[in-house]
Amino acid sequence: MISTLKKLLGFGPATDYAELVKQGAIVLDVRSKSEYASGHIKGSINIPVEQLSKNLNKLKNKNQHIITCCASGMRSASAKGILSSNAYVNVYNGGAWHRLNQKI
Repeated sequence: MISTLKKLLGFGPATDYAELVKQGAIVLDVRSKSEYASGHIKGSINIPVEQLSKNLNKLKNKNQHIITCCASGMRSASAKGILSSNAYVNVYNGGAWHRLNQKI
């Protein structure tokens, strides 16, 4: 129970996003098309969070590591929830895309 609480509150080992990307993780940017066009992480894919449920077929491997990102971390948290509730098992909320970009 304590480990679950720590995980929910963000305590615990830090995620090595650079290593995940090196191993083939997908970076999923869930901002709008226009936000994505104004700047994004090279190699990321863009599926706006409000369209994610209808586009899960673009993320075929439910075991692949997926790192969600957006402008601040709110929409990427929602996207992580959508993916997790659809049986995607290796999903990480990378938060704001510009900060994630510095980590990878």
